[in-house]
Amino acid sequence: MTTAIRQQIDKLVEGIRAKDLDALRRIYAADVVSFDVEPPLQHVGVDAKLKNWARAFTLFAEVSYEVRDLTITAGEDLAFGHCFGRLSGTLGDGTATSGMWVRATFCFQRSDNNWLIIHDQASVPFDITTGRGVVDLEP
Repeated sequence: MTTAIRQQIDKLVEGIRAKDLDALRRIYAADVVSFDVEPPLQHVGVDAKLKNWARAFTLFAEVSYEVRDLTITAGEDLAFGHCFGRLSGTLGDGTATSGMWVRATFCFQRSDNNWLIIHDQASVPFDITTGRGVVDLEP
């Protein structure tokens, strides 16, 4: 089961790198709930999740995504995992960016022998004294 989840994560990475919203749509459940780094507090439904990706893709001429330290725990129909993820690339104005590392957590559910993301969360730590995100940390 963990092999199937890892394959879905690989497809997610490939879809992001290709800026392929249709490929990403096939990885998320229709009713996915996402707690992403961008407002609002939650994105509900695959269309909201893809709108968030589309907005990110407009910033990049070329985009890359890296997953590090992926850990998966899988049962018969549910799987949970966490990793570090980094979105980077070349911005539309030609500026190269190394991006920032986020903490990523996800839940997959098996549906018709296919594992789909039903929940994900990306976050950055914050400095409690200033209330600002700390985005220069590396795993």
